Amino acid sequence: MVTRAKGAITNKVRTLRFMHGEMTQQQLADKIGVTRQTIAAIEQNKYSPSLEVAFKIAIVFAIGLEEVFQYKAD
Repeated sequence: MVTRAKGAITNKVRTLRFMHGEMTQQQLADKIGVTRQTIAAIEQNKYSPSLEVAFKIAIVFAIGLEEVFQYKAD
């Protein structure tokens, strides 16, 4: 039997977009090379991005990865 670690990854992508000139989901998607739907899913915590995409998002906002994404263990 495989036991999955429980926990949740949350993010501040939506807040960061608004703090950076009310950037749209499409604008952020274009900057990092994903679809607008991917950004929407990330913001709604329905999708955890790849490490590469997570770093690209942090770079767009010029902050550390841990300032964008947080992991809360159960």
